[in-house]
Amino acid sequence: MRRLTPSLLLTACLLFTASTAQAQQTIGHIDSQKILKQMPEYETVQQKVDQLAKEWRNKLEKRQKEVDEMFKEYQAREMLYTDEERKKKRESIMQAEKEVEQMRSKYFGPEGQLFTRQKELMRPLQERILTAVESIAEREGYDYVFDKAGGEVLFMYADSEHSLNDDVLGELGIDTEQQQTRSNNQNRGG
Repeated sequence: MRRLTPSLLLTACLLFTASTAQAQQTIGHIDSQKILKQMPEYETVQQKVDQLAKEWRNKLEKRQKEVDEMFKEYQAREMLYTDEERKKKRESIMQAEKEVEQMRSKYFGPEGQLFTRQKELMRPLQERILTAVESIAEREGYDYVFDKAGGEVLFMYADSEHSLNDDVLGELGIDTEQQQTRSNNQNRGG
């Protein structure tokens, strides 16, 4: 049996609590990862990402080999260098190693170019899925649709009829009509 994550448990509690207080609501879910993998364009996008990763790995390997050669040369000739030359060579090797690590981070780090490029290439596919979910939810009368891919819960669609924004603003003593007027004036540049 699959364990409930805290976010999934909280979401389920909120939805079921809200549904007992109001009329029964219709909830659906998708797994966007499974859907993505079935889309014909996904393979093309994945191939592009894999090609970029391969190119960048090759660049990194080439640079790492150069650094390794620098180190081997240093070790072979260490006794021939003066103290000053040894110091300069070690600093040069350390700088080259630092550059390799910076390249690795630049290409493959959490906010690296590979991650960024993958997000850019996947965005159109994800937007198509979201549009399809919204269309189905509205046509079939779903109140909520969430994505359960990756063990996280992400709402893909929520019927605006169930929004509590105005109620919360009222509870906070904020006049929603006055806020709406102010917002409209700002949008018109006035």
